[in-house]
Parts: sequence; C-alpha cells; structure tokens
Amino acid sequence: MMIESNLSLAQATHKKTVGAGDYYINVIKKGQVLRILDIEGNQAADTLFYNADDPAERYSATDTIREQGNVYLTAGSVLMSNDCKPMLKIVADTCGRHDTVGGACASESNTVRYALEKKCMHACRDSWLLAISEHPEYGLSKRDITHNINFFMNVPVTETGGLSFADGISGAGKYVELEALMDTIVLVSNCPQLNNPCNAYNPTPVEIIVWN
Repeated sequence: MMIESNLSLAQATHKKTVGAGDYYINVIKKGQVLRILDIEGNQAADTLFYNADDPAERYSATDTIREQGNVYLTAGSVLMSNDCKPMLKIVADTCGRHDTVGGACASESNTVRYALEKKCMHACRDSWLLAISEHPEYGLSKRDITHNINFFMNVPVTETGGLSFADGISGAGKYVELEALMDTIVLVSNCPQLNNPCNAYNPTPVEIIVWN
C-alpha cells in the first residue's frame, strides 16, 4: 500500500546522505519520524532496529510477519520486537513493498551464492560491524547482528516457497517513513552489493531525514 507523506522537508531536524557501502547509526526518539530516501532508485538499505534502552530487544522479522500476516512490509506495517512489542510503524511509503526475509549480504553468503573470489567484496555485515566498533556508546556487539529489513529491495517468494533476488521496484525519489513507537537505535548499511540486481548493479547514495 502506497501512502505519500505530508511532512515538509523545511521542517526536518536532521538530514544525512549515506554513500553506497557506508553506514548510518543514530537514536530516533519515540514520536520522531524517520525517512529513508532512495535518491537515484533501486538502492537497497539494509536496516537493523534496537530498543535504545535495552538493545537486547530488537527488530524481529518472525514476530512482525506473524503479527501482520504478510512477508512484505509497506505503509501500515508495524515492526515488532523479539519481545513482541511495537517498535516502529511505516506511516508513508512510495515504493510499495520492502523485504524482511532475504537477509543481508556477507562475505560468506557472497562466496556461497556467487564465487570464491567474491568473499573479500564489501558487504552489509561488514558495514554493521564497522559501525558498532566505531560507536561503542550504543552498547552493541557482533552477536547483536540479527534480523534486518531490506528497504527498497525486491525479493519475491516463489510458488515453491523459495526466494529470488529480482530487479528493484523502487525508483529515484522513492521513500519510506517510519514513526518510532519507542526510543530506537537505527543502524543502516547502504548496500554495496554488486552481484545481484538489488542495486541495479550500481550502488548509489540514500538520504536519512528525521522530523520531531
């Protein structure tokens, strides 16, 4: 379901452009709205969410899928934690569908999916690990890397229950907005993937915008 935002960019309190392969980490306070903007189109933003007061509570794809009865996320979806508490709600979406079952790229998965020589290519898991190592103030460690959402990424579920990585359905200027229902750590890897169509084989920047 696609719903456009009624927020004004002139009233935003925080903006940051995140280059391809870079990360973003910040706390979004309860009631604030976070927009992830796909600047050039078909870019995947692999995102993790944690309770800022207790990072052991974090986004759960399993609980979210079960509670909403849908494997795809869009406007109206409520993102649930592993304690089955609402963390954020998607309040606007001009892309229409986002993935939460395909996981994030890693050196290991690049090797298995593509070729041995792909192992050393930059991956989202590397970006997350770099973020938590450079920002120990958030209290996150390697073991906290878990379920993620792939905003703007197209991962159709096949008739036999498998997954396929397909051409993106996003486009330049598409965005998704989430309202925080609790103080939330947001950790985004702007995917550097070059091996499947999720970024149209050309990773590009995204922009993070926040409103109070």
